[in-house]
Amino acid sequence: MKKLLIGTVAGAMVLAGAGAATAQDSVVLQLKWVTQGQFAGYYVAEAQGFYEEENLDVEIKPGGPDIAPEQVIAGGGADVITTWMAAALAARERGVPLVNIAQPFANSGLLLTCRKDMGVESTDDFAGKTLGVWFFGNEYPFYAWMAALDLPTEGGEDGVEVLKQAFNVDPLIQEQAACISTMTYNEYGQVLRAGFTEDELTVFNYRDEGVGMLEDGLYVLEEDLEDPAFVDKMTRFVRASMKGWAYAAENPEEAAQIIVDNDMTGAMTLEDQIYQVNEINKLVDGSDGVLDMDDYEQTVQTLLNSVSPENPAITEEPEGATTTAVTDGL
Repeated sequence: MKKLLIGTVAGAMVLAGAGAATAQDSVVLQLKWVTQGQFAGYYVAEAQGFYEEENLDVEIKPGGPDIAPEQVIAGGGADVITTWMAAALAARERGVPLVNIAQPFANSGLLLTCRKDMGVESTDDFAGKTLGVWFFGNEYPFYAWMAALDLPTEGGEDGVEVLKQAFNVDPLIQEQAACISTMTYNEYGQVLRAGFTEDELTVFNYRDEGVGMLEDGLYVLEEDLEDPAFVDKMTRFVRASMKGWAYAAENPEEAAQIIVDNDMTGAMTLEDQIYQVNEINKLVDGSDGVLDMDDYEQTVQTLLNSVSPENPAITEEPEGATTTAVTDGL
């Protein structure tokens, strides 16, 4: 009986050791916003087994209006987050040492969408108008742009009136503002579905105006990068994620269905998600995950030139805010 017990214990130890050797590395990803096509690459990578192929167990945590990814990771609630570079650099200057490890979005989707029938066909028409602006870090390129145009933002005939816009298109529809903030992959589509035609709109892309900012990138805490095992885990994570983005580009309808399957709120239809995935693919197109330093410098200069009436994004050139340690291994 004793020999049998010893043998059983020994066998259990062998099995435990084998399990430990093959255990997947866990990764918690905090998204910037709710489950939608904006994050298709990550959900596709999970659904298609790309993370599993890299020996990763990835938990994807949706965001929302009351969730700041920068605060979540600072509090230990995530290993890696998606966020815009403006928010990441602002958080870094304020004591949360975020570092960009990869940049899936090569292009910008932020627009200012205006009604021609409210008198806006060029930037010369902004003076005296009310413009809808998102805050919570999204306002920085707007204020940099207004500074470049030498337009005051306190109202008046020679300046613009700033409307703090909610994340909807109501102010444009209800004529509360001549222009509003939209994203190519979301609110701009809502404006079109509300009955406006493209010919009735004047659309400005912030990047084309020279005040573009890098949008969804992947960020981790600087101290975590001191661990080679963590760097290796993030390299595998980014590699699988970019594979997910490539799959989404080739199979947008399937990717949209994966998003719908993961959205517990049911807030968006499959048609909405297909539209969003197709538009998002344009922003990821051409990206291999490696941060373009020229785009990084444009983002930094935009933020330094932003004269926000509330909190400045950054007040000095960041140091150590990016690394190639992860993407070098792709």
